[in-house]
Amino acid sequence: MSASSGLLSGTDPALQDSVNEGLTQVEARLREVVQSANPMLTEAAAHLVDAGGKRFRPLLALLAAHLGGGVSPAVVDAAVVVELTHQATLYHDDVMDEANVRRGVQAANARWTNTVAILTGDYLFARASDLTAGLGTEATHLQSRTFARLVEGQIAETAGPAEGQDPVEHHLQVVADKTASLISTSARLGALMAGAEPVVVETVAEYGELIGIAFQLSDDLIDVLSETAESGKTPGTDLREGIATLPVLLAHDDAALMAVLAGDLSSDAALDEALRTLRAHPALELARERMSGYVERAREVALTLPEGPARQALVALTDYVLARTG
Repeated sequence: MSASSGLLSGTDPALQDSVNEGLTQVEARLREVVQSANPMLTEAAAHLVDAGGKRFRPLLALLAAHLGGGVSPAVVDAAVVVELTHQATLYHDDVMDEANVRRGVQAANARWTNTVAILTGDYLFARASDLTAGLGTEATHLQSRTFARLVEGQIAETAGPAEGQDPVEHHLQVVADKTASLISTSARLGALMAGAEPVVVETVAEYGELIGIAFQLSDDLIDVLSETAESGKTPGTDLREGIATLPVLLAHDDAALMAVLAGDLSSDAALDEALRTLRAHPALELARERMSGYVERAREVALTLPEGPARQALVALTDYVLARTG
């Protein structure tokens, strides 16, 4: 059972059972579709599948399906599509970031080579596209548009803000394209494949976009706030790598703080000092308010969905995102 099933704690038992069974089917299907005639490609493609993860995107697809006719083989395949797409981006991200570790295991680029990692990501995209074709034309168009947004978000992040562009707004657009687009598609595909009413499909997709942005902004905060690696991420990783997350961007006018953050943070002592300084800065609370605003908007959208256990679970997910940052 995936770690994502714990996000359903306190929700309707029948819904929990259905979603957990769906997640079990997703896990089996993932392992089936990453198989290749080439043993090395099979091993590389299964590498992150076997490492686990929250499976947040499949969970959302399965929950959204309960706004329609519930979980079916098509819904399971939709959940597999979004997870394969997500994992493909991770292989490519690790190459760009020169990462050594992913989900507690050696990153594919470190275990094999950059070339193998890139080609494995491409293979997972291809497998996702093949599955999507079996779900119909609308699903195929949706997958293509989502893939385009993922690339646009990555390019925008790589290029940085244009001259005169607000860095905070640029960051929020990157988050929307690079992270929230696929989370929105997860919700949309799940509802669509379950035959939900068109207005419900659109509404849960809007919810997915908002909760996706909120989820990433909470990660921005966790990088600064977490005291240990219990969150699954070493505290200060983004700071040490020079990644400008929302708290840093909101503190950009503080020259003294920026000098600290721009310094050599390779030692644990220097990183700890930078974290303490940023935690005490008003920008941290401003970032929390921004994140909370997206959570509240997601909650408001969820409350317009048809009443029932699925809506209650989607509302509960907004509470989970808030609780992640204390």
